[in-house]
Amino acid sequence: MNRLIILVTASVLLGGSVIGCVSEQPKEYTDPSQDIELGVGEQFIITLESNPTTGYEWQADFDESLLRLVQDEFKPAKTEPGMTGVGGKQSFTFQGVKKGKTEVTLTYKRSWEEVFAEQKVFAISIK
Repeated sequence: MNRLIILVTASVLLGGSVIGCVSEQPKEYTDPSQDIELGVGEQFIITLESNPTTGYEWQADFDESLLRLVQDEFKPAKTEPGMTGVGGKQSFTFQGVKKGKTEVTLTYKRSWEEVFAEQKVFAISIK
């Protein structure tokens, strides 16, 4: 009986410590009017609708002394078999490098054209 109690207690403690080690998912932003605040070393994600099959994609411009781009990823929308040219979402994951205020400017354009279709500016405060 004592072995069973010890085994159950050890399992609960081990399970709790593993759960405590799981890192929190970075907060996701889609609207430039949202305030983005984070600490040094913390991450956040900006996600916008995109359709690279048209040649357009979001391009990020930011201060590399304050932010680090961790990942730039496109996830297509769920499609039916045989569907082509379907858009999805492009996500940028950033990490705060040092304290300060900065901006991330995302421009939706074709890489070979000077004119852009849309531009969004996100204000960032790293504490």
